[in-house]
Amino acid sequence: MRLDVITLFPELVSVPMGTSIMKRARDKGLIEFAAQDLREFGLGRHRQVDDTPCGGGPGMVLRPEPLFAALRTVHTPQSRVILMTPAGRRFDQATARRLAGEKHLIFISGHYEGVDERVTEHWVDEELSIGDYVLTNGTLAAAVVMDAIVRLLPGVLGDDQSSVEESFGAAGLLEAPQYTKPAEFEDMPVPEVLLGGNHAKITAWRAEQALERTRRNRPDLLKDAGL
Repeated sequence: MRLDVITLFPELVSVPMGTSIMKRARDKGLIEFAAQDLREFGLGRHRQVDDTPCGGGPGMVLRPEPLFAALRTVHTPQSRVILMTPAGRRFDQATARRLAGEKHLIFISGHYEGVDERVTEHWVDEELSIGDYVLTNGTLAAAVVMDAIVRLLPGVLGDDQSSVEESFGAAGLLEAPQYTKPAEFEDMPVPEVLLGGNHAKITAWRAEQALERTRRNRPDLLKDAGL
């Protein structure tokens, strides 16, 4: 998979994409990544990328010319262009799984008061938001979305089953609580069922705990699943 991010702040996305699991995925050749600095496509001596909104109002809007130029350098027939914006559809695990099947994703990082709508109309395949709040720019949001997608690619995680059994996995519930050694810490023991070696009982316990955690923290997931 190839990933391109068009942004005014390439360092905000280059660091997370060069760290930990994302770095290993790149080193193994499972993904290609590039951050395209929008300022390089800016207009005039000062590399202008924004201007005041038509019709008035506060803030600045990213101009179409730099974005069109940047997109033309990276877009291919296999590309899917995603605009990160608070006005987009909320990103979730199902969307991550769908996008993990794409060959080339291009992320436009919204900034200021957004991007000229002509960019959206001509280039953008879908608009995404990572939550009902506003960030200073969409680059951090793009990094979050890419991380969620890349870890679903075969061979990225040490155990591909990890992405199935985690929160929002195949069952659609939150993941059950996890414990590790020691078996007792400051008078707090690991649940006995996890130490007994009976895998059927462990599976049943985890299913019960996942349901309870989901009921407590995200009851909306149970409603969506009809539970």
